[in-house]
Amino acid sequence: MLLVLCALSVVVVAEETHCGGTPDRLCDVKPEAVYYKEPPITDSEVSYMQLKTMFPSSSIQLFDVRNPDEFEAGHIPGSTNVPLGELQEALRLSSDQFKQRFGVRAPHKEDSSIVVYCQRGRRSATALDIMWALGFSRARHYAGGYSDWVQHEEQ
Repeated sequence: MLLVLCALSVVVVAEETHCGGTPDRLCDVKPEAVYYKEPPITDSEVSYMQLKTMFPSSSIQLFDVRNPDEFEAGHIPGSTNVPLGELQEALRLSSDQFKQRFGVRAPHKEDSSIVVYCQRGRRSATALDIMWALGFSRARHYAGGYSDWVQHEEQ
């Protein structure tokens, strides 16, 4: 059972949540965690065309929040796999620890080039909530996900 108390944009997770096959917006969030949700500074969603135009820039940080087996089966080039269940812990690592574990530079809270994605957008929306709660208020997500990417790339 999940008890969520919301007041003045504060979310407290009172019990551990379980996906049970149907992920919800707080799936994999740690119990007794307190999140301060800040509204994004920029539009929260990135389209296929916006993502494509971001690629010439080496500063984009593209994180795939799907499971490792999904990532290995196919992913957007240049993305780094940080599974949703590990995201909160990963974002709290030191820069050196993050680089050692994931092989890329750690995202910074003020970065505007952070984009997360999953298969169809549900898990990345949850990832975005987690990121905003941790202060990454400029992070965005590719709502179409890998499915949308593949569809556009095959055309």
